[in-house]
Amino acid sequence: MTPNTRIGIIGGSGVYDLPGLEDIEEVSIQTPFGAPSDQYILGTVHGERVAFLARHGRGHLINPTHVNYRANIWGFKSLGVEYLISMNACGSLREEIKPGHIVIPDQLFDRTRLRPSSFFDDPGLVVHASVAEPICPSLANVLYKAVGGTGKSVHKGGDFVIIEGPRFSTKSESRVFRQLGFSIIGMTAIPEAFLAREAGMSYAIIAHVTDYDVWHESLEPVTVEMVIKTLIENAAAAQQATLNAIELLKNAPPSPWANALKDAIITDRSKIPQELAGKHQFLIGKYL
Repeated sequence: MTPNTRIGIIGGSGVYDLPGLEDIEEVSIQTPFGAPSDQYILGTVHGERVAFLARHGRGHLINPTHVNYRANIWGFKSLGVEYLISMNACGSLREEIKPGHIVIPDQLFDRTRLRPSSFFDDPGLVVHASVAEPICPSLANVLYKAVGGTGKSVHKGGDFVIIEGPRFSTKSESRVFRQLGFSIIGMTAIPEAFLAREAGMSYAIIAHVTDYDVWHESLEPVTVEMVIKTLIENAAAAQQATLNAIELLKNAPPSPWANALKDAIITDRSKIPQELAGKHQFLIGKYL
């Protein structure tokens, strides 16, 4: 296994590999939280060693609620990843954000309810991570430049509401989300962003707009076929944007979130059970 692979990529719906990688190897990683979605594909591009993971598994086998997000992020952390690029399919909640466009959001709104959102859910160790800025601004700027290099229409900023899924929204829900001012809607960026913060990674999103959700009365309601068709048409741009981002991240400094948990551990250090301290040594060992 290649250590210190500093850049990680999560492929969303319709993106199950990253063309252009050389010296490819696939690795399986076991974590304290079980198995990740698939094997990690390690390869080299622009002189950088990167790790790619298909969020839903190759062949799209896992629905958004049942993705093992904790195992996925833990696996990236074990490879040495500091910068994590997430590709997400999404629906638009704004007229000006059209299907085929790309959004680099800067905020998330959590409407999920069935997913563990922290590595630290065992009694005996309480950790409160700050996620006021769940998206890393510096990595988001890199992704904005990277997408711009593809010639695709790209929007910088916006609130990304994350729903449980796997169903799509009702029209009533979609209208309410618009009234609340959200820009785009999807199913998988949470809890990824929160877990990446706990793992000390920079996390940002390339969100690919596949449809107008169901609020747009002049268009047919969203279907799986519509989502996948549009996403596949955008796949080349998505992959090229990611390759551009990897080149822009060459010689990047350590993640600005590397010490995100420095002041987040609330539990008296002397009272943390040894078993938990050992389980989470990977994440909090340097603070104990």
